[in-house]
Amino acid sequence: MQTLVIGGAGFIGCQVADHYLAKNHQVTVIDNFSRPGTLANIRWLGEGHSKRLRIVPADIRLDNRILQEETSQADIVFHMAAQVAVTTSVVNPREDFEINALGTLNILEAVRQSPNEPILIFASTNKVYGNLEDVPLVEKDKRYEFKGLKNGIKEEHPLDFHSPYGCSKGAADQYVRDYGRIYGLKTITFRQSCIYGPRQFGIEDQGWVAHFAISALFDRPITIYGNGKQARDVLEIKDLIRAYDLAIDQIAITQGQIYNIGGGPNNQLSLLELISYLGGLLGKRITHQFADWRPGDQKIFVADISKAKKDFAWEPNIPFAEGIKGLVEWVEGNKETVASFVPKK
Repeated sequence: MQTLVIGGAGFIGCQVADHYLAKNHQVTVIDNFSRPGTLANIRWLGEGHSKRLRIVPADIRLDNRILQEETSQADIVFHMAAQVAVTTSVVNPREDFEINALGTLNILEAVRQSPNEPILIFASTNKVYGNLEDVPLVEKDKRYEFKGLKNGIKEEHPLDFHSPYGCSKGAADQYVRDYGRIYGLKTITFRQSCIYGPRQFGIEDQGWVAHFAISALFDRPITIYGNGKQARDVLEIKDLIRAYDLAIDQIAITQGQIYNIGGGPNNQLSLLELISYLGGLLGKRITHQFADWRPGDQKIFVADISKAKKDFAWEPNIPFAEGIKGLVEWVEGNKETVASFVPKK
């Protein structure tokens, strides 16, 4: 099998590439290496799989010829390339649009023209649902919870793009959906909640679970924007990749479909709860401070994952306590690599 991972040097992308290399696929990674940590991830991939791994530097905004050449040989295309931070999108909305919306259109056109008719897996986001201001909430001591939505947000929930990031990813989400309908492409869209795990070089603007874990281990203060009761359903990376595998195996059912993918109701975690859990795990007090809410920040998101369970028999296997412990152990075992991405005191 020929597998193409676009954005394959990022956190999710490199784990996808590693997984399919381990399954004896020929894997090509496309990345522009603009994100911190991507070069370290590529070195890690090369150490274990150099014979079946190709690295192609390219930018999805500009390099259409490369996209067309590489998709023409692919059986599966993973589109993991993105501008990923709401805050960055507010500062530079044009770049955010060009990467997330225009870049996705370029990939779709390359896939549409491919003689191989590859399966396209697209990493969308829960941010396409906006702030969920229409959903009643309950405020508890350490977290927000939905009132009356026991299983979380379904795929049929109205979209409400909020922030430039929400708009750019939402546009991409809908382009992927419609290319599947209009051109018959074998697309599967995953509206992903909070993904975490090893090789995630989390920063303040994105990857909050890893950012908190790294900050705690390196004794860096954590800033909580808002009251810290914001809650997400967190999902360990191996569970996400297993969802990709299962959905691909059931392509006759999943083609053209959209799935909310996250930890589900059993893996809800607020910022305050994560700090408390890390403190207990590490046996120390985690320093944190508060600041104003940031634009576009959902008070809560929990994915209703029942459609994925019905269509391809998937649900998370790794509870957040086990997954976060594994993330902490990875950081502890790779302190020299991680240290270069930690802000100085």
